[in-house]
Amino acid sequence: MALPRALRPFSHREYRVLIGALAISIFGSGMWAVAMVYQVIHIGGGPLELSLVAAAGSVGLVAFVLAGGIAADRVPQRLLIIAVEGTNLAVIATVSGLAMAGWLQLWHLAAGAFILGVGAAFFFPAYSAILPRILPPEDLLAANGMEGTLRPTLQQAAGPAAAGVVAASLSPSHAVTGVAVCHLLAFIILNFLGQHALRAPGDGPEHSDTVTPEDGAAKVPAKTSFFSDLREGVSYTVRTPWLLWTLLWACISVLFLIGPIDVLLPFVIRDQLGGDSRMFGFLLAVMGVGSAVASLVTASVRLPRRYLTVMMVCWGAGTLPLAAVGLMDNFWLLALALFISGATGSVGMVIWGTLLQRRVPPHLLGRVSSLDFFVSLALMPVSMALAGPAASVLPIWLIFLVAGGVCPVMAVTALLVARMSTDEIAHPLDRLGHLPAGAEATI
Repeated sequence: MALPRALRPFSHREYRVLIGALAISIFGSGMWAVAMVYQVIHIGGGPLELSLVAAAGSVGLVAFVLAGGIAADRVPQRLLIIAVEGTNLAVIATVSGLAMAGWLQLWHLAAGAFILGVGAAFFFPAYSAILPRILPPEDLLAANGMEGTLRPTLQQAAGPAAAGVVAASLSPSHAVTGVAVCHLLAFIILNFLGQHALRAPGDGPEHSDTVTPEDGAAKVPAKTSFFSDLREGVSYTVRTPWLLWTLLWACISVLFLIGPIDVLLPFVIRDQLGGDSRMFGFLLAVMGVGSAVASLVTASVRLPRRYLTVMMVCWGAGTLPLAAVGLMDNFWLLALALFISGATGSVGMVIWGTLLQRRVPPHLLGRVSSLDFFVSLALMPVSMALAGPAASVLPIWLIFLVAGGVCPVMAVTALLVARMSTDEIAHPLDRLGHLPAGAEATI
């Protein structure tokens, strides 16, 4: 009996190994988010100390994500992923040992968070680049949908909940030990990835819709500088309209939406609904549920023929309910708005990840993925830093109205300027023939 579409990637052994390790690892990351907080508090830290540790992780991620993309295009992704997981294990095990012995200090946690951030910067481009090597093109949408389902479920819900229970019933140190166990299991599982994945990017056949066997000439040279590799990735992005304008939309959406949701939404809940931190947490969970459900549904269907249009319409229309958030005084309306935003955003993200893997040449995929990641990460703190000052001179309802209104306008602009409706018809991914290398840049 044929497997449901969402489960087809599981018919491939390498994917089963990879997603099993990823699930355990992101569960551990969810545990770390809570265990780290209470470990800081346990050693006498307060909000300032907690901010320092959290910032250290963000700095490591942002500072090295472009290098991580270049590494994913130079080094066998299997080795990168295993090395990152082994490093995560060593860091968390060290923190756990120091905590259990009573020797843990704030700088230990900050250093550990920084190294974990660096690891994430190398892990995610490599993970994105290895999927097309182990799955056929028709299964990539389901694989990305499965990740989109697991991440909010395990990293935002189950992992933090488990760490909270362990920290409360035993101690934060035991919760950190639980994180170490997760990374140990993930590290062991990853070592079962097949040896064929040891080939460097560009060595041998790839499951790509844009590259032919003759593309051996497009392989990354063995000796190129960091900046020349980065320049090649940026140049490809700028020459590829659908890619460039999608990233420009992402810049605008991150800048206008992240700050209001993370910084100003708690004040909307307090002032308009009379709620507290519990209501804020519940509403964020509703948004996460919408994301997980939509990812699973997207994984269960075919990639839309009008894939670029569907992606941009989901992203643009999905932000419209947020325009009214600052005016809502009904809990269920606010929950519905956040659910819709989470669901539509997730549909777009699953399609986007699949497009990168199917339309970007394999030897550039790590760099393009890291550019996408870098754009989002770089503007997140800017958005959060601007949200507070903006609220001191403008009413919160106006900030949400502008944020929810600008993004749909930008989505329509991207569709028209990049001629996405024409592009997606010229490149039908359900029956796409092999294109010559570099053809994407001419569209």
